[in-house]
Parts: sequence; structure tokens; C-alpha cells
Amino acid sequence: MVNLKGIAIREFMKWRVSRVRDFASNALEHQNSLILSLIKAAAHTDIGKYYGFQFVNSYQEFKNAIPVMEYDDLKPFFERTLHGEQNVFWPEKINWFAKSSGTTADKSKFIPVSKSTLDTAHYKGAFDVMSQFCHNKPKTNVFNGKTLVVSGSQKQSEINSSVRIGDISAVMVYNQPTLADFLRTPPKEISLKEDFEEKLSIVAQKSILENVTGIAGVPTWNIVLLQQILAETGKDHIGQIWPEMELYIHGGVNFEPHRAMFEQLVPLRNMEYLQVYNASEGFFAFQDRLGVDDMLLATNHGIFYEFIPLEQVYAKNPEVYSLDEVETGKPYAIVITTNSGLWRYQIGDTVQFTSTRPYRIRVTGRTKFFINAFGEELMAENADMAIQIASEATNSIVKYYTAGPKYFDESGKGTHEWIIEFERKPENQKMFIETLDNALRAVNSDYEAKRQKDLALRSPIVHFAPENLFYNWLKSKNKIGAQTKVPKLSNDRKLLEELLKMMS
Repeated sequence: MVNLKGIAIREFMKWRVSRVRDFASNALEHQNSLILSLIKAAAHTDIGKYYGFQFVNSYQEFKNAIPVMEYDDLKPFFERTLHGEQNVFWPEKINWFAKSSGTTADKSKFIPVSKSTLDTAHYKGAFDVMSQFCHNKPKTNVFNGKTLVVSGSQKQSEINSSVRIGDISAVMVYNQPTLADFLRTPPKEISLKEDFEEKLSIVAQKSILENVTGIAGVPTWNIVLLQQILAETGKDHIGQIWPEMELYIHGGVNFEPHRAMFEQLVPLRNMEYLQVYNASEGFFAFQDRLGVDDMLLATNHGIFYEFIPLEQVYAKNPEVYSLDEVETGKPYAIVITTNSGLWRYQIGDTVQFTSTRPYRIRVTGRTKFFINAFGEELMAENADMAIQIASEATNSIVKYYTAGPKYFDESGKGTHEWIIEFERKPENQKMFIETLDNALRAVNSDYEAKRQKDLALRSPIVHFAPENLFYNWLKSKNKIGAQTKVPKLSNDRKLLEELLKMMS
């Protein structure tokens, strides 16, 4: 039978491909025009008046007028709008705040989300992902069915009844355009349920009645959902339930440590994996080529980008580069200015450019989630790569992990302490630890130098966690949700000590 819905949507996606080509080819023009339009739009807001936007007529004047800021710098402006004031940092009415779930720190961040950001960043970005996928795979049948998306929850603010707060996924689902109703499952009323565990159970029961051809979301929670669906149906793998599934759109964490688990759950030859970089603050980049893990920077989506060389992140007056000044192969911290009123906001992510024609990036980690207790500068990207190498070498599958420093003992040497939960444990645990250590040496020269002859670092201590340790920890923090992630690396021992206490 001819699927008219699928044909119509594919034709629409083909039309959008030209838009992707335009911003890929003319990134600098779009960025230069965007920053001036953002400044002009906000000139009469309180923050615009405070920083004299009406006198700013160029990017250089913009850099001179307003400093690079972090959340705490902008928080007083955001709180005023949370309490009912408008036109504080952006001229549109702000009725939504995304509760940042990028980490499981006790302190939550509330990021303003304007209608412009939803339309020009999040939704536009989602369509760009699918249009490029259709371009790369013109015979795709992904639109013959629906994409399974489990969002977080949202609720009315306790401070101000006209403001709603939720995970960015919930904000997007609540406000999604009509077209999305035909493309996604479960229905909005199920997706937005507050109790996440109850929601997973309902989704598992309802979704098996649909023809699911794609899935999207954070890998850790999607794995939990797929396992629950298999438990509900008694099937061996997802292909027995949804034989036409062919696409997984993932983001939020590095996918590579989870790939083996996904391939086990969904052993379909047609399966394609696409990475997106979509955060509470906006839609930044997406994988525009199949089989290549870098992402095309979204330069015409209401977000102006700047970049700080990683070694200057904590400098008092760091050097800040515009897009035309970046180089490939160097790590940068991202600074954004958006059409939700985030002004020169350092979001805490680090990226590396793989190409500047067009601009493509890889996310390499977080500026605050690393271990540098002994001068080793271990980043999340290094840890993910080493975990992947050790897993492949020992035929194991890692579900969660975290690591932190163990400070100098009586020998005058320190080490790294790891807690790792497995989906499939290695038969030889000693081999896993040795391979992990050697892989870390191979991918990080600073770590290798400190490990040389146990100069400053001894071999790592690795605890093999009991099943559901991390899940139970998340639950104890009331952090069960579609976008919540466990910090993989910490420069202190707070998380380690909490988990070790639970293990004992």
C-alpha cells in the first residue's frame, strides 16, 4: 500500500535540504547578520540599556560592551522574569524556563526559552536533521511509521502561575507543531506525565501497538525503555517488535560506550545512528553525514557563537574568538548569545572543530567535569574512548561509570578511583583494568606522563558496581528523568563517596 503521509513528508524534507546547504555554505554571513539583529532587538530591554546596546554597531563593539558570563551572572535577570517581570533580557514574553538537567548537581539552572528559540532553533533543527537524513538516504521508510520519543515533565512555576518549567524535551513536546503529532509517539498527554518510572511503563505498553521506525533521546534512558519493552513482550530483540525500525537520533552523552548495547537490543542491518547537539540553551549542531561522527554547526538558528581556547577558560580576561578565527583540532569552550536573551553565556561544554569548510564539530566534554588533581587534565572524551577500548578488548558492555581522584597516600602518590556498572561484565576483571589504564595513557599524554613509572599516579582503582547502583542513586536524588545524566568525571570525591557508601 502506498503511504501518502510518508511521501508528503519526504517531499517537504527535500525542500528543506536547500536551507541546510545555505547555512553550511554561508555560515559567517549568517552569524555576522545575526549578532547585529539580536543586539538591535534587545536594545530597549533592561539588560540592553544596562550594557548600552543602542550604541553597539559591530561585533567588536559588542565584545567591548558586555563580558563573557556564566549562569550566576545572568541569574538575577532570569529571576526577575521568573517572578513576573518582562522585557528584562529579551523583548519577547518569556513564559517557559528549561530546568537544566545536564548534570546531577544539587543546584538546578533555569534557562529562559522564547518562542523564537523554539521555532528557529529546536524545531527548525529537528527538521534539518530529518531533511538531511532523507537526502542521505532517499529510500528511507522512516516516515511510514512514528519515532518513539520519551520526554521529561513540566509544571507550573510555584513562584509565578504564568510561567511553566520543565526539561527542554518537555517544553518542546508541550509546544510542538501539529506536524509532530503525526511523526511521534507516545501522545503528548503520556509523554508529559510527571512520574518517569510510571511513564516508562505506560510507554512500553502503548508503543508496541504502533509501527515504530525511529527512536530519539538520551541513550541511557532509551536503553532502559527498550529493555522494559522486551520484558513486556517476551521478545529477544526490538527487531521482532518493530522490523522497520531504521533510525536512532541520540544526544546528551557520548554514544560510543552505549553502541554495543544498542546493537544488541536492535540488531537490524538497516539501522542508522545520528548524533544531535540539542541542549536547554538551543539547538547547536547535528550529524549531517551517515557514518561520520562529527556534526554540522547550526549557524542560522538564532544562536551566535564565540569560543574560548580551553587553556584560557579560567583566565580573568580570556581571549575570545569568533567563528572565523577558530582552528581545527583545538579544544574550545563555547560561548553563546541567543534569541532567548542569553548574552555571551558560557554553557560549560567544550568542542573541537573537525572542519571549517563547512564548520563541523565534535563535543569533547565539559569545562567543569574533568579530573585534573595531579596535572593529568583527563577529559570526558578521553575517558569515554578508554572505556570503549577496554570494553571491546574484554567483550563487556559498560552501562554507567564515574571517576574521581584519590589523593596522595603514604607513598606520596595519588590515583584515579572508578566505579563502573556493567550490562555485561568482563570475564577477566584484571584485564579490563589494565586495558583501561593503558588506553588512558594512549589517549592522554598528560596522564601517560604522570603514570610513567608510577611517578605521580598509581594504577587506577576500579570498583565493579552492583546492578542498578547508579539508577538507585539517581532515584535517591529525585533525578530520574529523560535527560538526567550521571557526571562521568569529577575533580572531587563527593559523588564517589556517596556511591561507595551505597555499595557498602
